[in-house]
Amino acid sequence: MFYIIVGCITFIAFILLIIVIYYNKFQFSIIKIEEAENNSDIFLNKKYELIKRVAPIIRKELKKKTLLSEIDDSIESLNHFELNDKLSKIDNDLFKILDENEKLLKSNKIIGIMDEFNDNEDDLVASIRFYNDTVVDFNRLIVSFPSNIIRIIFRYKRKEFYSHEKRQMYEILKEEEKDK
Repeated sequence: MFYIIVGCITFIAFILLIIVIYYNKFQFSIIKIEEAENNSDIFLNKKYELIKRVAPIIRKELKKKTLLSEIDDSIESLNHFELNDKLSKIDNDLFKILDENEKLLKSNKIIGIMDEFNDNEDDLVASIRFYNDTVVDFNRLIVSFPSNIIRIIFRYKRKEFYSHEKRQMYEILKEEEKDK
């Protein structure tokens, strides 16, 4: 009887240890995702501010009042995915305007802001890559055994990515897990 009790206690302790290990993995991933989201938000807001700084200069130089008119103060209502998409569209328009108008590239103000913009863009890309990589790890925990049991217990949900490339990679991973 003693060995049965010791065996049951050992088994329960082993199960609890597994639960704690996987719970901590989820918590660590969540912390990394929150950190990456915060970093991305900082770089997205800086990108927005840089675009707001350069737009009036370009409008003044080209004497067009409606140029880059999609820049407004409604970014507070956007999540970081929508903000990234909107700012990417605006910066594509911005670079198209700069490419079409050589005289803009002679302005020291624009060159200075665009240098800051490019540095910020490098940081933003790195931040998004860190976010996506961390979300891949988190979503891998969501779909794999035994961590998917912990997901059910604590109601963790799959996180979204910034790019379609990572979504496709996740779907392939998900299919591979189903095939096993």
